[in-house]
Amino acid sequence: MRLAAGVDSSTQSCKVVVRAQSCKVVVRDVDSGALVRQGSAPHPAGTEVDPEAWWRALHTAIEAAGGLDDVEALAIGGQQHGMVCLDEHGEVVRPALLWNDTRSAHAADELVRELGAEAWARAVGSVPVASFTVTKLRWLAEHEPENAARVAAVCLPHDWLTWRLRGSTDISELTTDRSDASGTGYWSPSTGEYRPDLLAMALGREVVVPRVAGVREVVGHFGAIALGPGAGDNAAAALGLGARAGDVVVSIGTSGTVFAVSDIPTAEATGTVAGFADATGRFLPLVCTLNAARVLDAGAAMAGTDLDGLSKAALSVPPGADGLTLIPYLEGERTPNLPDAAGSIHGLRLANATSAHLARAAVEGMLCGLADGLDALTGLGVPVGRIVLIGGGARSEAVRTIAPGILGHPVTVPPPGEYVADGAAAQAAWVLEGSEEPPRRVTQGTETYEAAPLPEVRTRYHEYRDRVA
Repeated sequence: MRLAAGVDSSTQSCKVVVRAQSCKVVVRDVDSGALVRQGSAPHPAGTEVDPEAWWRALHTAIEAAGGLDDVEALAIGGQQHGMVCLDEHGEVVRPALLWNDTRSAHAADELVRELGAEAWARAVGSVPVASFTVTKLRWLAEHEPENAARVAAVCLPHDWLTWRLRGSTDISELTTDRSDASGTGYWSPSTGEYRPDLLAMALGREVVVPRVAGVREVVGHFGAIALGPGAGDNAAAALGLGARAGDVVVSIGTSGTVFAVSDIPTAEATGTVAGFADATGRFLPLVCTLNAARVLDAGAAMAGTDLDGLSKAALSVPPGADGLTLIPYLEGERTPNLPDAAGSIHGLRLANATSAHLARAAVEGMLCGLADGLDALTGLGVPVGRIVLIGGGARSEAVRTIAPGILGHPVTVPPPGEYVADGAAAQAAWVLEGSEEPPRRVTQGTETYEAAPLPEVRTRYHEYRDRVA
């Protein structure tokens, strides 16, 4: 039995899975895809983190997964965007800024004004927002010029971890993959090339950036273990799900994402749809919301219950919560681009002033934000053949039951799983096999949910949403 391991180095934890094919670390069997063992370790809270914390968590997760002595290949799926700055000796210059650090919102506005939104979309498939690496580099140049002057190379979280596993200290040996490179703001999915002029526009000069590896390239070794190029978390999840063209994935985690596998690149000037690349050579147009599963956490706290109680309460109230509407911009918002916005509740009356109505409004409000993302994709001509609902939020019965009505389509819900780590494991298996297409495994226990569309809920949501400035 040949084994491959996949790592999910996410915002909150590191997970490792080992599969008989193939932080959270998973180990899977290369031939069958069967899960062999897994382990995880937490990451520090906050929106800036010393990368050494990821390194320690990775080793803890590997140990919890029973080690890697019998593993032949490994790949890392990591949180997208972010900014890891290194000096000429390969030392970290300052704590990494994560994707959900919005301090660079003003820098994003500056960069868009300087080049123009349409020009950004043509250049790199996306219009920069605070999440993107390019905006964080502008923030660094403006607010920490001494640190900016020390930067000799800039990379992303999974790039840095792969580089460390290789035992390298040479910044010229950094590698990345096309999916994560497409979220920097200075690499073009359509041409497959960096735009050093855009990086220099942000930081004030050019610096070393990771080489973009081939989709199934061995980029180095960790001992005897072959290392795959890795992937951004959403692209890795698409691999783990075996997503094909026509599939739309709605992921409800710390952030909410709506993304589709596409055979052609997209470029959309409003900034709503990010024209990312995937991990197979195709494209991954994506809409991201900052507020997803944590809206459920907040709703449960306000209702004085837990997540299970929130779900039961939400299902006890009719669709539309008798007119109560929650706009879920609790952490600002990325889609629409309102980094300084706050959440709000509308339509409060005596008849709906109950914790159960609030629970329903929280679930519907979160899903309405994701439905807007789906509309943005279809507006670009992205086909919708199947909607797959994943992430921690998908474990809620209320979310699964209400989602088809809000999204306007049946939803397929696979069993809870470590799909980012599984996708990384699938990439590691692909590295071993060398086949034209990545290995795909059949997910058992998938359920389909259907419900009548709820256009009136979305209409009311849009009315209140458009009042937010």
